[in-house]
Amino acid sequence: MPGIVQTGADQLSRLGPKLLGGKRFALLTNPTGIDSSFRSTIDLCQNVKGGKLTAFFACEHGLRNEKQAGLQFEDEMDAGYGLPVYSLYGTNRRPTAESLKNLDAIVYDIQDLGVRFYTYLTTLVYVMEACADYGVELLVLDRPNPLGGHRIEGGMLEEEFESMVGAWRMPILTGMTIGEFARLVNSQMEKPCRLEVIPLEGWHRSMEFPDTGLPWIMPSPNMPNMETVRIYGGNCLFEGTNLSEGRGTTRPFEMIGAPWLNHRKLAETMADLKLPGVHYHPVTFTPSFHKYAGELCNGIMTYVTDQDSFRSVESGLTLLHQILELHPEKLEWRGREDGKLFIDILSGTAEVRQKAADPEGLQSILSAWRADSEQWREIRRPYLLYE
Repeated sequence: MPGIVQTGADQLSRLGPKLLGGKRFALLTNPTGIDSSFRSTIDLCQNVKGGKLTAFFACEHGLRNEKQAGLQFEDEMDAGYGLPVYSLYGTNRRPTAESLKNLDAIVYDIQDLGVRFYTYLTTLVYVMEACADYGVELLVLDRPNPLGGHRIEGGMLEEEFESMVGAWRMPILTGMTIGEFARLVNSQMEKPCRLEVIPLEGWHRSMEFPDTGLPWIMPSPNMPNMETVRIYGGNCLFEGTNLSEGRGTTRPFEMIGAPWLNHRKLAETMADLKLPGVHYHPVTFTPSFHKYAGELCNGIMTYVTDQDSFRSVESGLTLLHQILELHPEKLEWRGREDGKLFIDILSGTAEVRQKAADPEGLQSILSAWRADSEQWREIRRPYLLYE
């Protein structure tokens, strides 16, 4: 049954002939591309009167969401639909001239999280730039920000740390829908693209995803539910360390740990801090893949006790600080092939690595990030579509 909120995909049957009639177009999507009655956007696009779906683009995790995080893949032919799938997470991270040469438009329909380092935002930026360069229209089917439209956290990305996990100057939690973000980016691009956003109907900024009545389809293999989404913005920072972020378990990002972690002492320390809206509980787990695969890890489970007061990024950064204090000789920063450190890329600054071990340094970062978040609240205002 249709939900309270109608997505851009829900309106495609009505608006598609006007916007896509007489055009050859490609679709950038994954399994989250459905309407509120579970009809695939692929099928909806194939049925647009007068339009012709000729290809797919696939971002991280693939068209079918079958690939684990960071697994690159190349162009292929989709056996089910007999159409080419152009990879945007392999040798090419942007649409090529060859993939765009016979297209009038690209339709973008993916459920995003409104989190900077979730790569679908970066892919959108790259697609917009390619559309601008080659004169291709872009139609974004809007979807709700699962965290609502008010939650903004984290510092602004510094230019030197732009990457696949952050390609625009923004905080970690954006407080924007994908359509609103596209409007902001297009206004700031040196060469804007021809952008059309099909907005949501019935969505308000106070709504989290469970309030929408829409079905939750995993946007990636390690994002199974809303609890994970709420915690991800802070605990994803542990990807930049030698702690497991819970990949290879059934509770990714909700659990973090390592064989060497004094998890009971850490849980006691975090309880003493009385951070709002969250409780940390000691657990043990054995990842089936990724960091510490097959090894018993001492870990911490994050429980959100009050979603309104919980601050994911601040809580995750505070947890990182406490581990640095508890195990200064054990915690390590993960490197990258380009010589940069992953924690700098994720946090968008070198300051977390340089200052987070020190209590005063932690407070300095938190203070600066709060100021950045308020600045972003004003920057984004002209591009918002919903109250």
